[in-house]
Amino acid sequence: MREQKFKISFNSPVILGFAAICFAALILGTITRGWTNTMLFSVYRSSLLNPLTYIRFVGHIFGHAGWEHFIGNIMLILVVGPLLEEKYGSSNLLFVILATALVTGIANFAMFPGVQLLGASGVVFALILLSSFTGIKEGGIPLTFIVVAVLYIGEQVYQGIFINDNVSNLTHILGGLVGAGLGYVLNRNKINRY
Repeated sequence: MREQKFKISFNSPVILGFAAICFAALILGTITRGWTNTMLFSVYRSSLLNPLTYIRFVGHIFGHAGWEHFIGNIMLILVVGPLLEEKYGSSNLLFVILATALVTGIANFAMFPGVQLLGASGVVFALILLSSFTGIKEGGIPLTFIVVAVLYIGEQVYQGIFINDNVSNLTHILGGLVGAGLGYVLNRNKINRY
């Protein structure tokens, strides 16, 4: 009988890379007492002549306010992300993450001039709603998508209206819409995995 070797596989390069960048950004933010978060890993109203403004449109998804914020987002991404990367491919999943970053970053920049946004919550919501499209059949919308959309987006609308906290509910909603829209497009176009 042959002895099987145990090995660890690098199964999800985009998701693991994303988690590693977020972790590095968190460490840098801790060491610099938030300076790197302000300069690179959050988005807020700043001059369009400043080149860092454009980096922050995407970079905000890597920054986190602290360990609890980081763990909350990364745990969900590590649970859902690898399955999505296997189904849709690394480049498609990277596109979903970057599209979510741009949409949420530009929306925050344009609509909330006094608010500094950081964190991967929009990406989490994009992946959650994208995951409900994994079982899509030709010409149909999965019931799981409808239930997830109503629960997650409905909760964010409720919290945005009735709860005054430090959470960007619009980012969650926009992230979910990006994930849902791209999930529909990817499945409708019979996705090219690469």
